[in-house]
Amino acid sequence: MQKLFVWLKNLFKKDIMLSVSLLVALVSLFITPPSRELLHDINWRTLATLFMLLSVLEGFKSERIFDPILRKAQRISSIKLLTVFLVFGVFFTSMFVTNDVSLIIFVPLTIILFRSAGKEKYILPVLTFENIAAIRGSLLMPFGSPQNLFLYAKSGISTPDFILMMFPLWIFSAGLLVVFILILYRKIHRLAQIDTDCKKNFDDEEILKRVQNDRKSSSETQSARKIMYLALFVIVVSSIVTRTRFYPIVLALVFVTLLIGDRKILFKTDYVLLLTFLCFFTFSSSICRHPAISEFLKNSVAGHEYIWSILLSQVISNVPASIVLYPFSTNLRALLYGLDSAGLCSIIGSLASVINLRLYAREYPGKSLAFIKTFTWISLAFFAVVVLPQLWVIRGFAN
Repeated sequence: MQKLFVWLKNLFKKDIMLSVSLLVALVSLFITPPSRELLHDINWRTLATLFMLLSVLEGFKSERIFDPILRKAQRISSIKLLTVFLVFGVFFTSMFVTNDVSLIIFVPLTIILFRSAGKEKYILPVLTFENIAAIRGSLLMPFGSPQNLFLYAKSGISTPDFILMMFPLWIFSAGLLVVFILILYRKIHRLAQIDTDCKKNFDDEEILKRVQNDRKSSSETQSARKIMYLALFVIVVSSIVTRTRFYPIVLALVFVTLLIGDRKILFKTDYVLLLTFLCFFTFSSSICRHPAISEFLKNSVAGHEYIWSILLSQVISNVPASIVLYPFSTNLRALLYGLDSAGLCSIIGSLASVINLRLYAREYPGKSLAFIKTFTWISLAFFAVVVLPQLWVIRGFAN
């Protein structure tokens, strides 16, 4: 019993968002007592879809599906071009594998490569650019981020309309990222060649460990698993885009396939994130059923979704903010634009930013404050450029 208590204590200490979500869920149950209606209001379809995505993408990481892309990065000898490759690697992959997974793939490699090149002073700004790329690249697709997935499922908007709505932000962000990178390297000339010893050390100690790790399975088995995960990914994405009412069958198919084909992945899936979602769904459903709170939010949020989504995300992050605000929103565009920009204001604004900070702190213990400082001033500068044009687009479509 004592070990269980210590484990739970460490879990909640490590995952602040889980602690917050559980706390607000418990408080909300005192506001609106549990009922069958409350249970019905929880968006089980989004939870099921999120479970499938998280499990399949965990398989992507396990089978090193992105290693061919990562190996190309080590052959780039220009620091500026390497930065562009890594940042836009995050930008484009985040559209399909979610923003947090793209950071998990690219951030560790970024640290390794810049250490090898003796350019550690650029790690913090480059990681910030990757963070921005993850947030702004993922916004184009309905499944690029958890909040997009939730709002896409709830709103009923078509996939082409969703992409068309988000495209102006996406293309403008891509161009702005290039400008920011050029500003960072305005005094840096092309690097002729990364130091041979550093590169050899990188090849031997990092890439080979990542790609040729001591797995017990055969190459044929690995290849079969890669095909399995790619097929499952296509099935899951198809179920999201088509909004099939047979999603329980898709869920069962994914679960049984993983149980037979690679059951260890079921133990690696991010159930903490799923539990966090469940807690915030409970909180949202509870306050929606409380007449006074529901009326206040209805009168306050409608017509002001953009500012509400940005500000509330700085308190509880953009994923739970989407769950809380959607029932009271009348402007999907404003809500999406605000939620997909909130992560530019502070670390807490996006769960992807928190993950990025964790990855950096693991390599540089005690330097989290330096990360937060660099992240804040660069990301806020990016936010300052995009915040007003986005508001003009929102107002333009509202008129």
